[in-house]
Order: sequence, then structure tokens, then C-alpha cells
Amino acid sequence: MFGLGMQEILVIALIVLLLFGGKKIPELMKGLGKGVKSFKEGMNEATDLGEGKKEEKREE
Repeated sequence: MFGLGMQEILVIALIVLLLFGGKKIPELMKGLGKGVKSFKEGMNEATDLGEGKKEEKREE
């Protein structure tokens, strides 16, 4: 879809580094990781709930 080459990725990384500084980037990545983990857990819970409803219908 978006053909990002190595040069574009390096430019984006450099801009992020200039905006946030070297000390803030690990904190941002940690927060991003926690957000992704939370999202995945929420998706798994939603899937588990959906399967539970299907099993209830089968039992009736």
C-alpha cells in the first residue's frame, strides 16, 4: 500500500529522534508496547466471550 523504502524510514526515525530526544523514545516505545498488549488481551477476551455464547446456544 505505502511503499516505504529504507530512506523514508530513516528520515521518519530522524524526525522522531529530533522531536522527542533520545531519552523519551524508550518511554514512548514502552507505552506503545503496553497498549498493543492491552489491545491483544481485549481481543482475546472478546473472542472467548463470543465462543461462550455459541456454546450456550448449542446446549439449549
